[in-house]
Amino acid sequence: MIKDLFASGSSLLSFEVFPPKKDDEFAGVFSTIDELAALNPDFISVTYGAGGSNSKKTLEVASYIQNEKKIEALCHMTCVGYTKADLDKALDEFDKASLKNLLALRGDRPLSMTDEQFNSREFMYANEMVGYIRDRRHDSVCIGGACYPEKHPESDSLSADIANIKRKVDAGLDFMTTQMCFDNDLFLKYFDLLHRNGIEIPVTCGIMPITKAGQLGRSVTLSGSSVPKKLSDIIALHGDDPDEMFKYGTEYAAGQIRTLRSEGVHGIHIYAMNSAKTVKAILEQL
Repeated sequence: MIKDLFASGSSLLSFEVFPPKKDDEFAGVFSTIDELAALNPDFISVTYGAGGSNSKKTLEVASYIQNEKKIEALCHMTCVGYTKADLDKALDEFDKASLKNLLALRGDRPLSMTDEQFNSREFMYANEMVGYIRDRRHDSVCIGGACYPEKHPESDSLSADIANIKRKVDAGLDFMTTQMCFDNDLFLKYFDLLHRNGIEIPVTCGIMPITKAGQLGRSVTLSGSSVPKKLSDIIALHGDDPDEMFKYGTEYAAGQIRTLRSEGVHGIHIYAMNSAKTVKAILEQL
């Protein structure tokens, strides 16, 4: 399990992929996973479609990672995607597929979900899902969670957000992965803040390589992450040249990782966006 890898004391390397939208796209995703697996990550996480649209595909992709590639797979699970009965069934399916690592998230509200459905969901927040899973699987599973170095966009303050994080940790989290972070100083300050608030579980830093100018706007909108001037300058100078943007974007991500490793972070999680080429370009520089 992933928690056992963290217990070794080494800084972990992980990637994130998303399941295919169509059944005939599985071959392409599996091919990408083959390339990523050759880079020897400690684990690979698989995202979850809003409202359960990709839950079975997540299971299939995660099973391929775990059982065919022999790499720890981390399955995303969202509060908006599961009732308690659905979650019980999903946990049984994970057991059958030898999957032991789960990332518990509140999740974004699907456009198709009505106000009544959203407000009456059985898991309102991720800490409730974490506690529910921990009560049923105890120490036989590893449960990860998300955290935001600049606070969750919906939190009133960073201190309120830290209190929410502590509720998740107390419910049974084993480790956390940050939302995409472009500023190492912000991550290191946040890590210190967690420590000062008694939150001692491993935290891995989420790195989003910006290799196309259009990525940054979407990423910031979704995450609320700050953009350092150095990265903004790269986009301003090279955003209109795809080759140059790829070169300097991967260099920026590699620089982040190099510095974070020198600071002894628990792990680096690269949001691969199903691009083995991007991950390879980053790791070659390390």
